[in-house]
Amino acid sequence: MKNTAVLLLDCPDRKGLVAAISTFLYMHGANILDADQHQDNELMLFFMRVEFSLDDFDLNAQSFQEHFQPIAERFEIKWSLKYSTARPSVAIFVSRQIHCLADLLYRHHAGEFPCRIALVVSNHDAAAPLAAFYGIPFQHLPVSPGSNEQVERHQLALLERDSIELVVLARYMQVLSSDFVARYPWRIINVHHSFLPAFTGGRPYHGAFERGVKLIGATSHYVTDVLDDGPIIDQDVIRISHRDQLPDLIQKGRDAEKVVLARAVRWHLEHRILVHGNKTVVFD
Repeated sequence: MKNTAVLLLDCPDRKGLVAAISTFLYMHGANILDADQHQDNELMLFFMRVEFSLDDFDLNAQSFQEHFQPIAERFEIKWSLKYSTARPSVAIFVSRQIHCLADLLYRHHAGEFPCRIALVVSNHDAAAPLAAFYGIPFQHLPVSPGSNEQVERHQLALLERDSIELVVLARYMQVLSSDFVARYPWRIINVHHSFLPAFTGGRPYHGAFERGVKLIGATSHYVTDVLDDGPIIDQDVIRISHRDQLPDLIQKGRDAEKVVLARAVRWHLEHRILVHGNKTVVFD
């Protein structure tokens, strides 16, 4: 297991930022392993991700905040510090389609995700055998007309019980309430089975087929109050032709769905994403 920390920050773009940050880390014994930065020239903003070794670093989380605060105030920096030894708890929500869930559970089993998958929640029971195979607790919470509020209260209680830090909607075909979303800002990742902003809603492949498009895609994004409108994390496309019928679009699109969701989850867990407005900066 790596013994590193990741410093993520954004602020107004000014001269001396990189020098101040790198000098601060050097003076406290950090060995910088990876550094990436981005300037938004239109908005005059600066974004940065720095991963450094903690082997000789002389500050803990509390003392880091105390010592870094003068630099943060000087450059108007918004920042967060994450440690590689932390293993956040993740809950996966799913409905009838379980291909994304199967891909995530396999990748987690193979060691690709630095997290603990604590719970699978579904409004159908199709995913129960798969969760059991991987030894993940499964909670079946059917949703019927008028039961959404009650079901969400149960869901939120489960998330609180398991100290969930990230919720992944792996083709969960229910709309979350604004209260639910507000409890997990930029900590709910959804996969939408179209190349947003085209073909929003619950039947995008049907819309793409009726329109006769030549490309279909999938989008992973953070969830906001507005349906399918949150900051986009990743997208991919697949070329199709007039020979492809609706079932072909659905089958081919599943591959893109799995890939873009897995990448979004990995990048979030590796602290590679900064959200600004309705956009993301995703560091390599």
